Amino acid sequence: MGKFLVVVLFLGVVTALCGGVWGFVTLQRALHQPLQLSEPETLVVQPGSSPARVFSELQQQGVLHDAAWLRRYWQWQMEGAVLHVGEYQLQPEMTAAELLHMMERGEVLQRSVTLVEGWNFRQVRAALRAADKLEQSLDAELSDAEVMTSLGFEGEHPEGRFFPDTYQYTLGMSDQDILRRAHERMASVLAEVWEARADNLPINSPYEALILASIVERETGVPSERGQIAGVFTRRLQIGMRLQTDPTVIYGMGADYQGKIRRRHLQQATPYNTYVIDGLPPTPIAMPGRGALEAAVNPEPGKSLYFVAKGDGSHVFSNSLNEHNRAVRAYQLQRRSDYRSSPAPETAQ
Repeated sequence: MGKFLVVVLFLGVVTALCGGVWGFVTLQRALHQPLQLSEPETLVVQPGSSPARVFSELQQQGVLHDAAWLRRYWQWQMEGAVLHVGEYQLQPEMTAAELLHMMERGEVLQRSVTLVEGWNFRQVRAALRAADKLEQSLDAELSDAEVMTSLGFEGEHPEGRFFPDTYQYTLGMSDQDILRRAHERMASVLAEVWEARADNLPINSPYEALILASIVERETGVPSERGQIAGVFTRRLQIGMRLQTDPTVIYGMGADYQGKIRRRHLQQATPYNTYVIDGLPPTPIAMPGRGALEAAVNPEPGKSLYFVAKGDGSHVFSNSLNEHNRAVRAYQLQRRSDYRSSPAPETAQ
């Protein structure tokens, strides 16, 4: 009887060992199997999905086998791991183990949308609507005011409030997510540059800095000129001279702008026509980048009060009206007889 028990015990141990070896080999085979793909594919993990469901669906599609062993591995060896929702880029010859650890790390496919310096809010909304696989939670028919209310910024004018940058997003994120991040970023950058502002500026708040920076952004074709352009506008504000800048006129015209500014447009009274109003317009006219914000609060010193476009993105800066008029004749009048980059202060009062 004793020998029989020993034999039975021995056989049990051998069986267990064999079973363990078989299980180990089978698991390793399952983990190191290459995915059956001839070209890259995207795996979409929806909210509420479980590892078991994901592996089972991949097995049904013929992408892998031994899904049950992969599920067990996730349970035993990856206890506490979170299955991240999103899109995973599957590559031919990627192993099942590589897929598991990619899912564990949440290496989901990232897309991006770029909000460009100088864009207005209408252009921002259009870019978000066109963004690939970005959830559209804001109806295109909503007014700008309704959009701001949906974002939690009721009563705040949207223009200039969003920082221009490239924003990454993943499946399941929405246009509201991007806008909130851009809004938070602009608030942060604006506060930062306002803290570092120069003394004796003719602007009294971060919001006025934002307005001025938006004008600098729209007027600047060459980034190195931002400080000079900001200097011109700062000196004009300091002496009570009107800003007389075309981009504000264009913004005030809205849909009526058809590519040209006529003399009548410069005389048309709108809250944004800086040929008619004193000081700054009531809101920004575009999204300024960090460079324009920094220029607005730290303008370049000098004496120039005028500038005119040369046609290559750069400008000629002048200290006097006579100098400015000569520059206008040299660079603009031969192209457009009614052009006035910055009309004489006397005619705009």
